[in-house]
Amino acid sequence: MPADARSSVIATDAEPGTEPLSWAEVRQRFDAERWYWSATTGPDGRPHIRPVLAVWAGDRVYSTTSPAAAKGRNLELRPECSLTARAPAIDIVVEGAASWVDDRRLLEQIAAAYDSKYGWPVTIRDDDMFDAPYGAPTAGRPPYRAYAVTPRVVFAFGTSDNLGVRSTRFTFPGR
Repeated sequence: MPADARSSVIATDAEPGTEPLSWAEVRQRFDAERWYWSATTGPDGRPHIRPVLAVWAGDRVYSTTSPAAAKGRNLELRPECSLTARAPAIDIVVEGAASWVDDRRLLEQIAAAYDSKYGWPVTIRDDDMFDAPYGAPTAGRPPYRAYAVTPRVVFAFGTSDNLGVRSTRFTFPGR
């Protein structure tokens, strides 16, 4: 678990002394999923939720958006967002602030992670956006801008009997 992380069991029926879920297991299960949901907030305060692809590298989760899409415009105005996944026996919610990625070496790592996980062959343009021969039909045409979500809070809700009572909140106070 990262040095600044704290974990606590949040299941209301947990016995005193119940062990929280392991950060390593939660992170691995989140990373192993292929389908995620992104939640942003529009300028009018309404939620905006869309399916996305995502990869985990280092201590951040990365996804992409078209700058012209509502998600991209929302993140520009209000970077606080959530990414969620339904992993085997655990529903996971990552909450944090998004930031645009413009470091070329990091973009190369993210591009390689997308290719490895999804077979999505993105290339990096001169303006630090991704180009691709195809994208999701609802994503619009390239370019796609990569963004990082730095977790501030992660919830892992166990959905099986043995993990439900160990549902855990991870907080990262330094972020």
